[in-house]
Amino acid sequence: MPGARIAAGSAAFRRINRAMAFGGFSTFALLYCVQPLMPLLGRDFGLSPAQSSLVLSVATATLALALLGSSNVAERFGRKKVMVGSMLSGAVLTLGCAFASDYLHLVALRACMGLMLGGLPAVAMAYLGDEIEPTSLGLSMGMYISGSAFGGMTGRVLSAFISDFASWRIALGVLGAAGLYAAWEFSRSLPTSRHGATLPARGPGFVAGLRIHLRDPGLPWLFALSFLLMGAFITLYNYIGYRLLGAPFNLRPSAVGLLSLLYLLGIVSSMWAGKLADRLGRRNVLWLMMGLMITGLLITLADSLVAIVLGVGLATFGFFASHSVASSWVGRRARAPQALASGIYLFFYYLGSSVVGWSGGYVYEHWGWTGVVTLLAGLLGVGLAIALHLRRLAPLPVNY
Repeated sequence: MPGARIAAGSAAFRRINRAMAFGGFSTFALLYCVQPLMPLLGRDFGLSPAQSSLVLSVATATLALALLGSSNVAERFGRKKVMVGSMLSGAVLTLGCAFASDYLHLVALRACMGLMLGGLPAVAMAYLGDEIEPTSLGLSMGMYISGSAFGGMTGRVLSAFISDFASWRIALGVLGAAGLYAAWEFSRSLPTSRHGATLPARGPGFVAGLRIHLRDPGLPWLFALSFLLMGAFITLYNYIGYRLLGAPFNLRPSAVGLLSLLYLLGIVSSMWAGKLADRLGRRNVLWLMMGLMITGLLITLADSLVAIVLGVGLATFGFFASHSVASSWVGRRARAPQALASGIYLFFYYLGSSVVGWSGGYVYEHWGWTGVVTLLAGLLGVGLAIALHLRRLAPLPVNY
C-alpha cells in the first residue's frame, strides 16, 4: 500500500524538489536556449523574424503534441523512467543541433527534441500532485516552476553570451552537455512514485479521461488561460530582442541576453505566489497576478531602456506567479487520470507558445512593437476576464 503523502520539511520533500529543480532547469534551458539566437540565425540563413521563430515554435508545437501521449505512457510504465528518458534524449538532440548542416536540418532536430522533452513537464506536475500533500503542493509546484524559470534564464543568457563571442553552434553544444549532467542528477535524486506509478487496467482511458476533465466546471477555463499566458509571455521575449538590437538602442546580443536575468523575478514570484495561494486561495491571487502582467507589458511601449526593463520585469513576475497558481490549481482540482489533466494544461500552454509566438513575428514585421503589445494586451485581457470568472467557481466537494 502506498504510504502517506510527503509534507514540506521532510527529507523526501527535499529530494523531490532537488530532482524537479534539475528537471525543470534542463527542459527549459534546452527548449528556450535558441530564443536569443533568432536574430543571429536570421542573419546567417537570411530569414525573417517569423521564419527565425520556427526554431522555437516548432519545438514547442511538437512538445505540446507529445504531452498528451506521454502522460498516458507514464501512467502505464512508470513516471520516473519516462522523465529520465525525456531528459537524456533532449540533451543528445541538442548536441546534434550544434552540427546541423542547414536551417531545415536544425528545425527538424528541434522538432524531434520538443517531441522527446514532452515526457517531463506534464508527468512532473502529475507526480507532484500525487506525491505531495495538498497543503505543501503550492510550495512544491512553485519550486519546480522556479527551476524551470532558472533553466529558461540560464539557457538564454549562456547561449547569448557564447554566441556573441564564439558561435551559436558552440552555445548549443555547451547546453547539450549541461543537459546530460542534469539528467544524471535527476535520476539519482527522484524517489520512485508511490501513488501513481502505474495506471490500473480498469482506470479511465484517454477519451474517457478527456471527457472527465472537460466536463469539470473549472478545468477548461484553466486550460484556456494557459494558452493565453504562455502565448503572450513567449512572444514578449521572442521579439523584444529585435527591438533592442535595432535603433535607437543598438545593443549587442550579449547585452540583450542579460534581459533574461529577469527570470530571477520569476523564480521568486512562483514560490511566493504558490505559498500565497496556499494561504489565501488560488481564486483570490490569480487575477491580481494577471493584472500585474498586463501592466508590465504596457510599460514596454516607452522609448526608454530603463522603462522597457522595468516593464519586462513586471510582466515576467506576473507570468510566473500566474502560471504557478494556475498549474497547482489543475493539480489540486483534477480527478484521475491526473497526468492527463496536467498534459492538457501544458498542451494548451505550449500551443500558445507556438501559435502566438510565430504569428507575433508577422505582427512585428508589419506593425512593429506597438502592434505586438496591442496583440498581447488583447490576449491577456481575455485571460484576466477568465481569472475573474474563476473567482466565482464553486469549491471542491469535501469528498472530491
